[in-house]
Order: sequence, then structure tokens, then C-alpha cells
Amino acid sequence: MINFEVVIGIENHVELKTKTKMFSSGAVSYGAKPNSMVNPMDVGYPGVMPTVNKKGVELALIACQALNLTIDPVIQFDRKNYYYPDLAKGFQITQQYYPIGQNGYLTIIDENNKPFKVEIERLHIEEDTAKQLHEEDQTLLDYNRAGIGLIEIVTRPVLRSAFQVRQYLEALREILVYTKVSDAKMNEGSLRCDVNISLRPIGVKTFGDKVELKNINSIANVEKAIEYEIKRQSELLLMGKRIEQETRRFDEKTKTTVLMRHKTDAIDYKYFSEPNIFPIKLDPNWMTKVLKNMPELPAVKRKRYLSKLNLKPADIEIILQDYALMNFFEAAIKLSPHYELIAHYLIGDISAYLNQKGLTISETALTPQNLVEMIMLINQNIISNKQAKTVLQWILNEDCAPTKIVAELGLKQISDPVEIKTIIEPVFNANITMLEQYEQRPERVIKFFMGELMKLTKGQVAPEIGQQVVIELITAKQGK
Repeated sequence: MINFEVVIGIENHVELKTKTKMFSSGAVSYGAKPNSMVNPMDVGYPGVMPTVNKKGVELALIACQALNLTIDPVIQFDRKNYYYPDLAKGFQITQQYYPIGQNGYLTIIDENNKPFKVEIERLHIEEDTAKQLHEEDQTLLDYNRAGIGLIEIVTRPVLRSAFQVRQYLEALREILVYTKVSDAKMNEGSLRCDVNISLRPIGVKTFGDKVELKNINSIANVEKAIEYEIKRQSELLLMGKRIEQETRRFDEKTKTTVLMRHKTDAIDYKYFSEPNIFPIKLDPNWMTKVLKNMPELPAVKRKRYLSKLNLKPADIEIILQDYALMNFFEAAIKLSPHYELIAHYLIGDISAYLNQKGLTISETALTPQNLVEMIMLINQNIISNKQAKTVLQWILNEDCAPTKIVAELGLKQISDPVEIKTIIEPVFNANITMLEQYEQRPERVIKFFMGELMKLTKGQVAPEIGQQVVIELITAKQGK
């Protein structure tokens, strides 16, 4: 049996998180009424001229820096000429010849738990096309998306498995979200993924005929599509058949890839320099300021959480998987040094509540200030961990100070040793026989008196202080 090597390259289209489009003043608003956010420039009205979105360039620079790309300080654009219904003006403004970033990499962890550098060939700026909505007997076009700023990120064909692709896409999405370059939501189309995949016998250096996988709406489905395509191509090659160069899509119902169209000769897009945008030399001081002020990268955040906050690696991953949860955590640790306890509640009771209700933390009434105040009450022995659960349910649903909730519900713990001694001492006097069993059964005796103490106080004694008082009383009674 011939063993094959899998060769995969990835192309990602990423919508930039800007308020206006890349080359016009048209507003950007996901979910707006179809064709309500259309600018004359986006659809090629005669006489209109493009203007470059400075924020879009800034976000592209940040993406280049985050992905270790060499930045070209001169921005130049080209025209990609073709006709298709989603491109009303008949050309797309892109960067064919001089991409803003080249020769970068993103490090992932491979199947062997070892670092693996995914080489990134280029990152360039371009504009999006209209969205096509296919119905039974017609295709509808929404030009709201036309002209939205994109960056296209292209890897070299260095990936060798569906697992590696998943790791790469998850790491890329995390970087894009954390640097605020993009929302990077595949289900909304702000992160799109095209996969070029081919197989070749192990040891052979030339590439096999590749198949392109498109229109996949989640990272999980990208992984499934690749796994199926590897199986499909392997079976064809083992039967002596050749792989047709074609574009395929993933069918979620059948978990297979389905032919969209055969690929013929490469299309000649007749690229030429965009005549209405002269080359733009970026101000070095502006570039330095942009890159200096870019948000903290996930890898840097992981190191900080581990070395400075002493969080467990597993807990760090849970926090970083949810951008809103991470922002909440960052706000809370600025108010309190109890980092581990804050993390404990966020990944424990709070995450359980969010999962149960199908909410994000920003959709609750919980504030960093109230969570930190609740933790302070625990540390001061004003409330127990059990009572904290009651308080937490309140502050998740109502913006109310934990101190006020404790007072209104009568949850305050009894933590004064003198008061506790006054409550429990009569129980000792009434249970001399139990007290006499201490030397033979110390744990049983302590448990008995603690149980009686909790009954008398309806569980409102601070457990540690209560047990300390009980042991001191037993020792004193034994000495008599």
C-alpha cells in the first residue's frame, strides 16, 4: 500500500473591524436591511473616487505584526478585473503585486505536542464583494457587504493534517479577536476559510493536483471536510485514478465534500495598478505608535497569567477561550489581588450559570466590582462559600452590592470566637458522655459538636473559626 503525504495551504478572508468601508464612507453594519448600506463607490457609479480607510490600514498593520510578517512601508493597490454579479463595478481593489505584509509565521502545537511554525506567505488588503443569497429559482444580491475592508492571509502549503489546520485556525482567530482586528466570526462571514489540499506519495517533492474546499461555516467543519477529502483522494489514487482539479463544498448533512465546479485554466484578471490611488508612504512615527499601542497578544497574556498570576494552564485556556470572560477577568484583577479566587468563580459557578442560561457574561448583571466585593466578604469570614453561592445568584441577575444583599437576607456569618463559645458551651455541659469519648474517637466528637453548633446557628457560623473554638473547648474540658 502506498502511503501518501497530505499537503494543505490555507487562504483566509478576514473582515476588518471598521465603522466604514475600505474605499468609501459607506457604513458597516452586520445584519442591516439588505442594500441599505450601499455607497456609490461600492457599486461603481461614474465619477466616484476611492479614499483609503486609515483605520483599515492600521488594523492590517497590527495583523502583520501579530503574525510576524515583514511590513511594506509603502501601500500600493491594484485592480483585479472580472465580471460577476457580486462585483457591480467590474473590478476589485486589492494588492496583487505589493502586499502590505510578507514572509511571516504563526506557531501552533502539533499532534506530537511540539511547536510547529505555519509559514505565512502574504497578507494583503482588499475590498469585499456583495453577498449572494441563493433561493430555489433565483439569486438575490445584498450590496451592504460590497466594499467592506478585508485582509487576505495566505499560508504556504506546509500544513499536513486536519488537526494542524484546526490548531492554526483557532490560533489565528484568537489573535484577530484579541488584537481587535476583526470579530472573526465564521458563522457571520467575518472570517472565511478556503482550503487547498492535495496528496502525494511520501518522498515525492512535486505537488499533486489540488482540490479547493470553500464555503465552510465553522472550524469544526473545516476539520471534518479535510478528513473526508483526504479519505476521498486516497481512495481514488489507490484505484489508479487521477485527482481532478476542482472546487468542492462541505455538506453538513452527509459529512462529505460535494463538487461545485471543475477548475479550468487560471483566469487572467489583467491586474494593473489602481490609477485612482497613488502609492502611500506610511509615516514611520505613525506606524511605531500604532504597533506600540496594539493590544496584548494571547501568547503574551498566557505567559503573564502563568508566571505573574499563578493560574493553572487549564484555567488559563478556559478564560482565554471566551473574549468577554477574559475582559471581565482583566477588569476584576485590577480591583483585587485575589487572582486565583476570581478565576475560580469565573470558570466554575459563573461559567456553569452562563452555559445553563445560554448567555455571555456581558448579558448578565454581574460586574467586576460586585464579584470582587463578594470575594472580599468571603476572605473576611463575613460569608461562607455556601452563602457566597446565594449572593452570586443575586448579583448575576441584579446590579446590587453584595454587602447589601448579605444584610437584607441575613447571611452574615458568626465569626466572633467569644460569641461562638457562648452558643456552644451549654451543649458541652449537656453531653459529658460524648466528650469523654474524645481520646478514642476525636473526629467523631468534633463532628458531633460542630453539627450541634451549625444547628443552633442555622449554619451561619464560620466553619474554620467554629471548629477552632470547639477544639479549644474540648481541650479545656479534658484538662479539668
